[in-house]
Amino acid sequence: MKNIAQTQSKTVVFIHGLFMNNHTWDGWKVLFEQSGYTCYAPAHPKHAGQPAALRANPPKGLADIQFQDWLSQLEAFIDSLPEKPILVGHSFGGLTAQKLVASGRAEAAILISSAPPKGISTFKWDFIRANLKVINPFKGKSIFNPQEAEYKRWFHFAITNTLSKGESDALFDQFAVPESRETPRAATQDIASIDTATPHVPLLFVGGLEDVIVPNVLLQKTVDAYTDPNSIVDSTFYAGKDHFICGAPGWQEVAENCLNWLSKVLPEAKFETQIGQ
Repeated sequence: MKNIAQTQSKTVVFIHGLFMNNHTWDGWKVLFEQSGYTCYAPAHPKHAGQPAALRANPPKGLADIQFQDWLSQLEAFIDSLPEKPILVGHSFGGLTAQKLVASGRAEAAILISSAPPKGISTFKWDFIRANLKVINPFKGKSIFNPQEAEYKRWFHFAITNTLSKGESDALFDQFAVPESRETPRAATQDIASIDTATPHVPLLFVGGLEDVIVPNVLLQKTVDAYTDPNSIVDSTFYAGKDHFICGAPGWQEVAENCLNWLSKVLPEAKFETQIGQ
């Protein structure tokens, strides 16, 4: 029988992914705080600010940001907290959360549309097309922030493909930021390796069946890679949802289900959601 984590953690750290910043989690923070959690959503290095302003004036030094910079900043932040937090990560933030779990810095983790550890991949053409545009080795050390029209077309294809172009453009205007190409390139490097056979805290993987940039077959491979028989690994896949299920219309349902999962695997917290009240 799988072990239930013994914890009373009331702290949540939200970890945003590539091409966005911590504003992705504004709504989630409100809902989780209404349920009794203390929530933090730090921006990764060179990602703080309003998305429109960051697109207009990309921060100096952004092109140099590595995955290790994300990890080092979050490790220091988590180590400063009074208790180990629950992690909620989206996309590359999901891979970041997996690394933090592996280093013993979490009580549980919710991994939404999560990028996989090194060695887990797929040959689906749309997946290759969506990611190659970002990690293109011929672009050298540069940022991914093409002309707005081009960026919006890619965003609609790779991130919000279940939505209309108008809905996608609105989310782009609200959330999209320029990104270092160096950070996602780490996905194939040793820093992205995780020993998924060792015991770990409860994990919930969440994905959309229409996701292009992290297709559900790839996310399922990541779920299956966690093989310790005494550790909790749950997964939920949503029909009709794409990569941006934490920010697109309907995200509240996903957030509610995540809160319900936490109440089951971390029963000592005994929080009651106040969503809709």
